[in-house]
Amino acid sequence: MEENYKQAKEDFVSGTTGSSITHINAISLVALTSVALYAAVQTRSRMAKSSTGFFASWVLLILPMLSSMTVAAEYPRVVWLSIILAGSTGWVLRMPLVERGTPLPSSQKSPARRVTPGVGGTVDVDVGVSSGRRDGEAGWRSMHEKQRAVRLPPLPALTTYRAHMMLMTVLAILAVDFPVFPRSLAKCETFGVSLMDLGVGSFVFSQGVVSAIPLIKDPRYLRAPLIPKLLKVVRKSLPIIALGIVRVLLVKGTEYPEHVTEYGVHWNFFITLALLPVLQVLLHPLLACFPISNSVLGVAIGVVQQIALSEHGFGLQNYVLLAPRTSVVSMNKEGLVSLLGYLSIHLLGLSTGTKVLPPTPSFYGRRQKALAKSLDSGVGGGRKRRNSDPMDSDEEEEEDVKGKLKQGSGSPTDLDLSAPRQLDKTATELCGYSIVWWALFGVARLTGVDGGWRRGDGGVSRRMVNISYIFWIAAFNVSFLLCYVVVLDLWIYAKGPSKANTQKRLDKDTTPAMVEHENPPRLLEAINDYGLSVFLLANVLTGLINLSMSTMYMSDAKAMFVLSLYSMVCCAVPWFLSSNKRKRMDTSSLGVVQSENKYK
Repeated sequence: MEENYKQAKEDFVSGTTGSSITHINAISLVALTSVALYAAVQTRSRMAKSSTGFFASWVLLILPMLSSMTVAAEYPRVVWLSIILAGSTGWVLRMPLVERGTPLPSSQKSPARRVTPGVGGTVDVDVGVSSGRRDGEAGWRSMHEKQRAVRLPPLPALTTYRAHMMLMTVLAILAVDFPVFPRSLAKCETFGVSLMDLGVGSFVFSQGVVSAIPLIKDPRYLRAPLIPKLLKVVRKSLPIIALGIVRVLLVKGTEYPEHVTEYGVHWNFFITLALLPVLQVLLHPLLACFPISNSVLGVAIGVVQQIALSEHGFGLQNYVLLAPRTSVVSMNKEGLVSLLGYLSIHLLGLSTGTKVLPPTPSFYGRRQKALAKSLDSGVGGGRKRRNSDPMDSDEEEEEDVKGKLKQGSGSPTDLDLSAPRQLDKTATELCGYSIVWWALFGVARLTGVDGGWRRGDGGVSRRMVNISYIFWIAAFNVSFLLCYVVVLDLWIYAKGPSKANTQKRLDKDTTPAMVEHENPPRLLEAINDYGLSVFLLANVLTGLINLSMSTMYMSDAKAMFVLSLYSMVCCAVPWFLSSNKRKRMDTSSLGVVQSENKYK
């Protein structure tokens, strides 16, 4: 690559100061309204009777998002785009609900155990009746072993949200190299807010959400031996670290334009992503010993990060901005200094995951309290402790729950992962956290703890991941996840159920929003399932495109053509991988059905 073009390209993505939170929210709103239109079309039009094809899905879900960050990114076009999509959604929703036919075997969920974990049960179990109580008690003994294999109740809105975060990142990493992508949306040099700054933090937050799964399935996971857990997480992180190293070698070997102030000379986002799960596991003993929530710990680490950055603390902000790159540490000062802040975001995502992934927001807290009570009673509660290892404390927890059942104060579904999801409670919890995070963000900005409005030398900073950036990322992600839950799961997909489908909802391992139609959209579900593959493919394609053409001097029309093809490829790969998987499942399911019919 010519040296002059390389320098011009680096200057092209450097020195930006960002946009506004209102502008970024307006762009993000396009993604929400586009999936709302898709949902309306899926449930109210002729398309509802069949699976939506790839091209139609791309037009409805991807093209509006791509347009919102390129040709329609500026005011008032981005606002009008959202209005058009929302208006179209409202018009389609005036049509009557169209019911789908019988789904293929691969799309059907296994029957849910609705009451007693680990055993069959009925919906109408009366805790006060002795037979119901015996059935409930029989299930607790094998609860933990069987629930580790139980799939969490699906939350389609979470899949849609995570897929949209991935898509925004994938589209932006190439679009930023074209003039059609506004410079105000590129990563800020030091201070400011932008769409790409949001994408980085949201990626980490989303990773934190799904990292809550092992904690939810097994409440004793926090108290499990540290070294085996750590080795397991490190093994899982090694491929991502390897990808980070390979990226460094390729960038240096091809003289690819790079923005050093993002993470440093050798550091990159892959390395950060790989280290965060390891750091989370190292905090497990702290979470197990002290009764603090993940969100409190996340905020505490964010405060420590801000103190370390401030002049009255360790002065790391001045170190990042002013220190010369004379050693390996100083060469990668951005990546090292920001790591603690990203850990804070990761933990806030973890806290959100413990609220939205279980059947109810209080599920995780109840299980932790039940386990802590059983351990405390075993140590000094007047009862001899039968198990010294917290991994073998099932019996104490079971007895605590059975005692509640006998007294009529408990429910067989208190600790049941297969219990029906209560979306209204999930939405209420998300609303509360959204208010908290936006309030803390406002306090951080108004008091000038980041130096922004007080001295004019600070503000929200992705480069250093200060406290304002942490609260902004948490507030945005929780707020938009709430919007997805309300608009999709509680409104469009859940509206107008027929009586004939009521029993189907009770008999399947689904939420009301998933009964008849594709929720989440098939394309977004595929992107979520193959997220890492999509991210790697996008990085490879971005490099190849930048090495093969002068993107910085390309017209808007040509840029949109390239970006459209690029987005199609990034979406087509997971689509067809998912399609092949469905075909194999259909073939397998058909074989099982034929075998069963043969012996009837």
